[in-house]
Amino acid sequence: MDRCVVLVDAGYLLGAAASLLAGEPSRSRITVDHAALIQGLRERAEADTQQPLLRIYWFDGAPDRVPQPEHRRLRVMPRVTVRLGALTRSDGRWAQKGVDAAMHAELTELARNRACSDVVLVTGDGDLLPGLMSAKEHGVAVHLWAVQAADGDYNQSEDLVAEADERRVLDRAWITRAVRAKDLAGLCSPPPVPRPDIAAILSAPLPEAALAEAARNGTAAPAAAEREQAPVPAPTTPGGKSVPTPKDLAGALRAPGSHSAPHSAATTTPSPASALRWSSDKGWIDRAGPLGEPAETASLPTLAQLTSAEQRWADREEDITTVGGDPFEVGQVFARRWMERLPETLHLQKLATMYPRIPHRIDGELLRYAARFGLLAHKDDQIDEHDRYAIRAGFWREIDVRAAAEHVAAVPAAAPGTAPADLPAPLTPAAE
Repeated sequence: MDRCVVLVDAGYLLGAAASLLAGEPSRSRITVDHAALIQGLRERAEADTQQPLLRIYWFDGAPDRVPQPEHRRLRVMPRVTVRLGALTRSDGRWAQKGVDAAMHAELTELARNRACSDVVLVTGDGDLLPGLMSAKEHGVAVHLWAVQAADGDYNQSEDLVAEADERRVLDRAWITRAVRAKDLAGLCSPPPVPRPDIAAILSAPLPEAALAEAARNGTAAPAAAEREQAPVPAPTTPGGKSVPTPKDLAGALRAPGSHSAPHSAATTTPSPASALRWSSDKGWIDRAGPLGEPAETASLPTLAQLTSAEQRWADREEDITTVGGDPFEVGQVFARRWMERLPETLHLQKLATMYPRIPHRIDGELLRYAARFGLLAHKDDQIDEHDRYAIRAGFWREIDVRAAAEHVAAVPAAAPGTAPADLPAPLTPAAE
């Protein structure tokens, strides 16, 4: 058949790109535009082989072969097939298992069945030499592509290079069309400019461990007195301290006479002590109400309670075909479904007043939903704190958009000179 196939060893391609652009082979050091990368591979393959593309096979490793967010994005792209091997951890390092064997099997099967006339291999592993030789014996032209090496030397097996019919090098100019190195400052701190949709979360107070410990021991009064004498902490900024995690926020218990978030520092009315309610901090959840849940959140329905069997099937289809699995996006999708199925807007208004808290049952359901997208991988069966923050930020962003839309829609109905009643308030951190 006069057509070409591209077999990509993602570990080689992205690892070599990271070495070239960031100085080390860690894929966490680069950001990849997968749509642009696939389009570039297709155009380059058709230009080099002078044959139309049949398919791009993307071979990569994943813990327990669970597709990661990038794999979910790739496998729904046209003419792309994802094949996953295992990813195992040994001596503190991750290693792929079964990827080379899968590439060898696919290469020999395509050649034996005469499914294509040209095969493009993007790999450097000499273990594929037998498969390459077998494909040539079946009359297939083999094109070997390399990524420009950071040190100017080969990053491919010399035997593989010698046996290939054609060899091309993907240079830095080509690579940077779809791959870029992450800013070193961004690896250890948030971006210098806060995202407007989560600016309020960024300004939440940092934890005060001594106050939290005193509150749990029933000696909150002395700690509160010491806090009153201390200056009000300045709002946290991305350029200063790191973004507080839900666990951090849960430690910032409020006490009588203490100040609330920076936006309400002028308020001097004492407020009762309370804790932020996150599923990962069960020790600080109020035990009032049914099933150990706060009374004010017990009436909020979960997404499972609002979802019919038909909707559950449609949700699964959407998850598989359109949801990429980015943590922020996952939070948005969950919030959108929850809001669309609410029987009345009263629940949305009640939730809006709890910002930045998420009721325990809904938060736990949100994190379990996120786990479907492979966000547990590499993290010992726990979602990373940064991902949890992004998931919840996406959730609140979607809630904010819906609440603001309803607010704008209700304004014309109010009488001139009067404030509209029963409108959802903007999502700013509520005073405790």
